[in-house]
Amino acid sequence: MLAGKPVLRWSVEAFIAAGAIDIIVVTPAGHEGQVDQALSGLSGWRATDGGATRALSVQAGLAMLTGDIAVLVHDAARPFVTPGHIASLVSALSRSDGALPALAVADTLKRETDGGLKTTPRDGLWRAQTPQAFRLATLRSAYSAWPADDGEPTDDAALVERAGGKVVKIAGDPRLMKLTYPEDFEMAEQLAARAMMTRIGQGFDAHRFGPGDAVMLCGVKIAHDHGLVGHSDADVGLHALTDALLGAAGAGDIGDHFPPTDPKWKGADSGVFLRHAAELVAAGGGAIVNVDVTLICERPKVKPHREAMRARIADLLGLPVERVSVKATTTEQMGFTGRQEGLAAQAVASVQYPA
Repeated sequence: MLAGKPVLRWSVEAFIAAGAIDIIVVTPAGHEGQVDQALSGLSGWRATDGGATRALSVQAGLAMLTGDIAVLVHDAARPFVTPGHIASLVSALSRSDGALPALAVADTLKRETDGGLKTTPRDGLWRAQTPQAFRLATLRSAYSAWPADDGEPTDDAALVERAGGKVVKIAGDPRLMKLTYPEDFEMAEQLAARAMMTRIGQGFDAHRFGPGDAVMLCGVKIAHDHGLVGHSDADVGLHALTDALLGAAGAGDIGDHFPPTDPKWKGADSGVFLRHAAELVAAGGGAIVNVDVTLICERPKVKPHREAMRARIADLLGLPVERVSVKATTTEQMGFTGRQEGLAAQAVASVQYPA
């Protein structure tokens, strides 16, 4: 996690914002569930299993693609890639067979030898970063031409260079740092804090009791001597939370998206509403940090069902359950909830967006 968001998600969101038409996430076999959770609410990506080496993993990703297209290969461990970096690389392909961001070497270089450290000239040396951009056919051909006995290429540009292609550089960016060592994450957290802003949304909802033998609360069906009256399933917890997310996104309220006058939503599962709000947050480049729901009622008792509610909300939002809170309180028998005429809920959501 980086600033409350999976490292992988930072890069995928940047490529979506840049207009990428197909994003292939190459991952170790058996990690599909983690990828699904990390990228919950995002569209335009697919996953495939990688190989035992970086080169085999890149080739697995290339095998998923077709057509005369530009391909950018990126280390997900470099989370601060931007649409600007991506656009510059694609533009550079008009004059080359490959392009990469690179930084001049600023420090004096030393090589360790049996006789001690020896200074190595740094003139003309550059630190290669990713993404690296190529035409699909160029990169495939370069992989095919790489000698099997020539060791493992450290990046994709090395293959194109070896095949005789021209690789150019664009201005590198220190923010394209690669998360490699534990101390890198401390620096990345500081960069992320500057790159993000937190928005807070709140929501409130109430429904009166009516005929029935169960109520829906935070996605969990609870036996009760009354039901709740509403156009959908009348889940006050999910309705309040949906409005909280819409508020953080600046996207109106639940009635704007799911009008109670529309028969399509009669009896609808309120989980549909919550997922929709989460998708709007993700489409705007946001990442949900945590959510907090307070149910206000005398009955039914919430505590026996609280963990199931947290798990259901976590599943709907693609969040770890520890970032979901569900609480309950009463109004000490005052007001409509105190008279057991109905239920109410309020919710708060914090969402991080690019600054």
